[in-house]
Amino acid sequence: MLRPSPLFRAAARRRLLPVALAAAFVLSGCAGDDKKDDYVEKPIATLYDNAMGMMAEKEYKSAAKAFEEVERQHPYSTWAVKAQLMAAYAYYQAGKFDDAIVAADRFIELYPANADVSYAYYLRALCYYEQISDVARDQKMTLLARDSLGEVVKRFPESEYARDARLKIDLTNDHLAGKEMEIGRYYLKRGFWLSAINRFQNVAEKYQTTTHAPEALYRLTETYIRIGLTEEAKKSAAVLGYNYPGSDWYVMAYRLVEPNSPAPEPKPEKKTWTQRAMDISPF
Repeated sequence: MLRPSPLFRAAARRRLLPVALAAAFVLSGCAGDDKKDDYVEKPIATLYDNAMGMMAEKEYKSAAKAFEEVERQHPYSTWAVKAQLMAAYAYYQAGKFDDAIVAADRFIELYPANADVSYAYYLRALCYYEQISDVARDQKMTLLARDSLGEVVKRFPESEYARDARLKIDLTNDHLAGKEMEIGRYYLKRGFWLSAINRFQNVAEKYQTTTHAPEALYRLTETYIRIGLTEEAKKSAAVLGYNYPGSDWYVMAYRLVEPNSPAPEPKPEKKTWTQRAMDISPF
């Protein structure tokens, strides 16, 4: 789960002090005594404090609107800048990812040199990451998440968000590789050999550090055997054995290319970067 933003943590420790501002005024309607006031300007301290109170009560949708009101009423204040990023965070917490992305993008566009812009990039990436769907469905969000996480690492390599972004990039790549494998197995089952080979090769070459790489090499071996390309099958099996000597996929591949020879003894298998990331990730 996303940790509270640095702005939320700071404000939660010390509520915003009252600010000396001009007396609030009321713009009243002129249609009659029974018409309520259309607009009420409030001191910035009151607006921001109310929004923080809503965050504390987990009323995230209301909090987002309240933070936006800070910016609307006091657009040129320092706290309006902070409120804009807090609105994005509140939308994220409410599960309103599209609204959170819009708010984060606006913050990035308006304040590219702000000290908290790295958080805005990270928050936007998480909004995409949270929307990653099952491998059976379209992976547009996975691609957007990977690209956005990569931007965090590229722009802010030393930031506190870069480490988590790197781990999540590995997991998004594993997800994309899983999608490729699903399509490849579909083609293999129906005898579309060339299409299956293309998918498995894509995983073996582009996603070789993921958990799906051993199976991809085995499926290449299997497909080559089926279409009579024995030498190509042996090459795939050899690559599989070199990189994943302890894998069950290698044992099965060896039996395909050397059916009359005893299966090799399993050896300790090195973990992929994705597996390592999953072991150490606190998320």
